[in-house]
Parts: sequence; C-alpha cells; structure tokens
Amino acid sequence: MDKTYIIDQMRALSDRFGFGLEDEIFDAVLGFSEFRVYSKGSLLANIGDSAARAAIVMNGIVRSYYVDGDGNDITQFFARQGSFCMDEGMMGFDEILKMWEAIEEVTVMMFDVKRMKELIYSSEKLKNIWIELLEGGMRYKMYREGGFLTENATERYLIFRRNYPDLAGRVQQRYIATYLGIKPESLSRIRAMLKENEQEE
Repeated sequence: MDKTYIIDQMRALSDRFGFGLEDEIFDAVLGFSEFRVYSKGSLLANIGDSAARAAIVMNGIVRSYYVDGDGNDITQFFARQGSFCMDEGMMGFDEILKMWEAIEEVTVMMFDVKRMKELIYSSEKLKNIWIELLEGGMRYKMYREGGFLTENATERYLIFRRNYPDLAGRVQQRYIATYLGIKPESLSRIRAMLKENEQEE
C-alpha cells in the first residue's frame, strides 16, 4: 500500500473519532505495523494464539466469537472500521481468548502490542485517548451485562439496531441472533412482528 494513502486513511479515522492525531504519530505506528487483507470467512486469530500483536480494522467487519460447551457458536463482538480486534494483548493477556473471523473482506492494520503501548505511554495525548477507549470498553461491557438482565429480546434487538444501524443490513442474522442471546428463528419472529408494526425496514 502507498504510504500517503495509508496515512490519509489513518488521519480520516482519527478525525472521525475526534482524536486529532499528528502525522508524526502515524509515522511511528507505521514503523511497527503491517497491513493485511482477509477474505470473507477467514480466521484472523484463534483461541490460544499469541496476543503479542493486535489490529485495527481499516475497512470491513470482524466478529469475535466462542463455542460454548454445547457446541453453540456465540458472537461476542463486532469490530468495524476504526475498532480494535484481536486486542487481548492490549488488555494484558498473553493469549487470544476467542476466535476472530472476517465476516466481510477486511483490511486490518496489525501492530506490535508492546511497541504500541510504549508509544501510548510516551504521550499525554495518547494516554488520554487510551483512557477514553478503555472507559468506552467498560461502558460497553456494563451495558451488555445489564441488558441481558433487564431487557427482553425485542428490546435488545431494537437497541442493537439503533446503536449499530450500519451493521443490521450487513451482518448475517444468525450472528446478530447469537450476539443478542437468542435463536435465529426467534430473531426472525421479532423482525416479522416489527415489520407488521412498521418498525422494521
């Protein structure tokens, strides 16, 4: 990939999230990163793989999932443009804890976790951004846990669609269903009911 194009893409992501990072930061990150393209259905990482490298999704969608004791495939998270994926190492883990799969063709920026953390801790601005990202991750985790306790399946689906309107039409319904903690046929019934009530496009 052309370096200028890459920096333009990174700058666009930075501006989109309000980070306002300087080109010097992008140059530093590129020094310990590489870009990879994965075809739809490819595994980016498997449980037990080394977590020494993590990635940021440049385009496409990646999902994390695990298989429970009954053999059910359970979606935990959807990583889209600008999101971290395979980021267990950034949280202090030595190994990948779940499966990471491309559900569209994706381009990711793969980077060395140790060097990324060194860069983050060397800059007050990057440390503040990292704190914001960690707080966002905690809010997401708390919402997920609370939602399963207090919301019914229809409410969880409506909130998912409101929070992630760009995913509802791009992600297979069976993945959305397992993310919501329901069977695909239950999601089909919910969508049919909402369509009757003109809440589903």
